[in-house]
Amino acid sequence: MNVKQKIVNGLDMLRLYWKTPPYGRYMNFKEIVSLSVGSMGVKFVTYCVQNMILYVGNTLIGNTIGISPSKLYLIYVIAIASGFPLTTLRANLIDSARSKKGKYRPYILTMGIPTALLAIGFCWMPYDSMVEWQKCVVVLLFNIAFQFFYNFFYDANESILNVLSPNTIERSDVCSIKTIIDSFAPTIANAILPVLARLITGENKLYDLRVMRLVYPAFIILGLLMSILIYVNTEEKIVQAKTHVHTMRFIDALRAVARNKYFWIISLAGWLGFLENSFANIIGWLYNYQNACEAGQYSLITLISGNASLWPMMFAPFMIRAIGKRNMLVFSNLLNIMFILVMLPIINYGDMSKIIWLLLVCVFVNTMATQLGHILTPSLNADIRDYQQYITGERIDGMFVAVGLIGSIVTMITSSVLPSIQEHYGLNESVAASLGYSNVYDVLYNTDYFRSICSVMVVASVIGAALNVLPFFFYDLTELRQKAMVQVLKIRAMFEDFGNNVLNDAALVETIEIIEEAKSYVDRTPHVLNKKEVKAAKKDGKDAYKQAKAAYKEKKSDNEKIEIAQFVMREMNRFESAQGKADVAVAKQLVSAGLNGFTGVDVGSLADAKKLPKKTQEEKEIRNAAIEQVRGVAVAKKLIAKYYPDGISEFDMDSYEKLFALEAEKDTEIKAAIAALKQAREANDSELAAAKKEELASLKRVRSEIKAEIKRAEKQYSLYNRAAKPYLAAKKLLIQQENYRHYDEIYAQYEESKARVEKEYADRLAKDAAEKAASEEYAAKLKAEKAAKKKK
Repeated sequence: MNVKQKIVNGLDMLRLYWKTPPYGRYMNFKEIVSLSVGSMGVKFVTYCVQNMILYVGNTLIGNTIGISPSKLYLIYVIAIASGFPLTTLRANLIDSARSKKGKYRPYILTMGIPTALLAIGFCWMPYDSMVEWQKCVVVLLFNIAFQFFYNFFYDANESILNVLSPNTIERSDVCSIKTIIDSFAPTIANAILPVLARLITGENKLYDLRVMRLVYPAFIILGLLMSILIYVNTEEKIVQAKTHVHTMRFIDALRAVARNKYFWIISLAGWLGFLENSFANIIGWLYNYQNACEAGQYSLITLISGNASLWPMMFAPFMIRAIGKRNMLVFSNLLNIMFILVMLPIINYGDMSKIIWLLLVCVFVNTMATQLGHILTPSLNADIRDYQQYITGERIDGMFVAVGLIGSIVTMITSSVLPSIQEHYGLNESVAASLGYSNVYDVLYNTDYFRSICSVMVVASVIGAALNVLPFFFYDLTELRQKAMVQVLKIRAMFEDFGNNVLNDAALVETIEIIEEAKSYVDRTPHVLNKKEVKAAKKDGKDAYKQAKAAYKEKKSDNEKIEIAQFVMREMNRFESAQGKADVAVAKQLVSAGLNGFTGVDVGSLADAKKLPKKTQEEKEIRNAAIEQVRGVAVAKKLIAKYYPDGISEFDMDSYEKLFALEAEKDTEIKAAIAALKQAREANDSELAAAKKEELASLKRVRSEIKAEIKRAEKQYSLYNRAAKPYLAAKKLLIQQENYRHYDEIYAQYEESKARVEKEYADRLAKDAAEKAASEEYAAKLKAEKAAKKKK
């Protein structure tokens, strides 16, 4: 197949799956393109705002705006502290989201607009006419606002992929495509900024107020407009029952996330590696303080170093399939250490104009290695959220950010380490004064101090990279296990939807096929895999080698299916196991005792629960469940005594849901009233406009009352769920047991459901093909008309 034919086939695939996902996938190509281009827009905004965010060593705020290091650190600590309640609020908003638009999608728009306005406002503040304390106040206030709006906007973009597909391989593939495209934003910005800075200032000044005021707003507005594609063209897909209601309150979610070991492994790696990027400013310093190259050359250097991110993005999906995410993380970090070390002798080399190019080689390779790890971050975060849902039954997303506040405290403590090192080795006021400089960063104009400080930063980076890799040796959530967990989640969702009479054909067909395949593999013996046999087959010719390779892949695939089958069938037979029967027996006692009697049921002591074995993963899960049950009954007993002294009764869910329906109804009426008011004003009908204005005000008052009622009901509902948690969990378990008994009944619907699903899929493809044919026919007609006009 020649290149032209490959391009044609690629375009055909693009058209075919533009609106319909490929078989076994969840995202169509339109979603992938919109996510990637929209994310590129977010990265344009990020490129600018990151320079406005407070951190120790911020050159724009410290040097350009003019805030001394001690005061910079003080307002940095205040900004971080202000972020704690704001982050908690963000987490609650995400995890309690009831919008049909999703958990993250709405915030791309609602947080993107205020972020852009704040960033442009930050650029145009009159810092030149302010004294230092005024600059501190202004920068701090903007950063407090950034803590909420910008971080929400940024997190929404980073996290939305977690809920666009439950398939970890698809998420990794899409993440690579997205990362390739969105990396063009900083690459483009880094390439043109030095040239624009030279044109604006006449010097090599990247961090200049004139540059910030003229260039940043253009990047921000462009980025915001591009980011809207994510909001318009993507759809969130979370694997849980349609009728599932999120009931986990903040402290429970916090406690649940805190026990997620994979979250701590990923977090710990980041915290321990806080020194890893210490070398990051060296090339910029060479340009700014040592005049190691011209503006055009520096643009080329930033373009080349930015291009380093491209290559790992292209190969990451294949590496993930070949060696897995955990091994890829370990490999990339070890590669990182090696190439950071190489920088040490280079810095102490002679000519600065040569050093910058030699360092570029190291930075290029280092960026490639680092990018391998960064590519995995969204996919890893999505996997640990799937794991959280698997062990708790609740989809928790925002609370991971809230628990991550611990990282902010760690960062706040560790962020003083690097400045202290730099200060010790010469980046301080006394050295600056001795050299005749008023700004501490001007010390870097001195070649001896420059080499000394940069050498120490390289050593610090090596230490940081070495610490960063250690936690990943304990990460054992494999791609296979994640796939098995998602299949179990689909099974749970299917039975819950069946019990609530909302099971759709697509979910039924997919889940039945998962279960039936597991049944056919669960009792099989895994194959013994031997790669040496495949290599030995090369001696027998090309065809023999191909056959051996195909046989090896088939055996490997069978082994994976056998392993997944153990997960699936353990879930299907959970109520037949000894532990399952024991859980059901306790659940029956709790439900039989009723809402006002379940706290009197003997569920054992906490000491006995903690004595349960915990050698295997299954034993750990049983032990944790027993501890939770004992604690749950104890907490419920206290809450009922405190808040329900006269007895607790079932929460009125119908009235609760009606409040949200009323709110949606009023939202629709308000939109209609706004449109009617606009029409009245355009028609210059003052009487009608006054009436519509009054009607609008009345509707808004009613909606405010409904919102207040919803808030009160949510508090009551949260309290009810906390007080009745063991009883409700027991009731849910018994309903789940009953639903699982109806598998044969669900299976009987399989053939009819499959026929409908296949017809619907074929109809969608046929519609896309018809649209393509019509488009081609129209294009051919236009060409013919143009050709006819030319002949005349």
